[in-house]
Parts: sequence; C-alpha cells; structure tokens
Amino acid sequence: MQKPTLDTDVADSAPNEPTLTAYDEQHVVTYIRLLQAEGEGADWREVARVVLHIDPEREPDRAQTAYQSHLVRAKWLTEQGRLLRGSGSR
Repeated sequence: MQKPTLDTDVADSAPNEPTLTAYDEQHVVTYIRLLQAEGEGADWREVARVVLHIDPEREPDRAQTAYQSHLVRAKWLTEQGRLLRGSGSR
C-alpha cells in the first residue's frame, strides 16, 4: 500500500470498484476525515470546502456529488475492512 497523502485533491466522484484501488490508497486520510466529520455532525458543505477543496457555493452539484460519493466509498471500505478482519478470527 502506498503512503497516503495528507491533503490531496479529489476526483468529482469516488471509485465504485468492488476492490481497493490505488485512488483509495491515496485518499485514506480523506476518507477518515469524512467519516470523522460525519460522526461529529459537520455540515456537508463545510466538509466539501475543507476536506475536498470544492466550494459548494460556486459548484453546488459537484460538491454534493463528490461529498456523497466519497462518503459512501469511505463507509464501504470501512465495512469491507471489518468483514475481512472478521473472516479469519473464528
């Protein structure tokens, strides 16, 4: 696995592959920040601005799509991680 970048730009939409991608590896920190922000109840527009570097006032559709797709991907990776860890522990 590559060393994750701390504050990297994001694509307009997160990957939707059934496996971990190079993009996912590069955006681990982004995914963690999204999950933390959601857990804290942060407004998605502020998260889009700070974490994804997309201004939701100038590009509302792009910001919302990027936010939602990356959050869904972050949750999927977390869920898959739990499944993988749990599969060999019994």
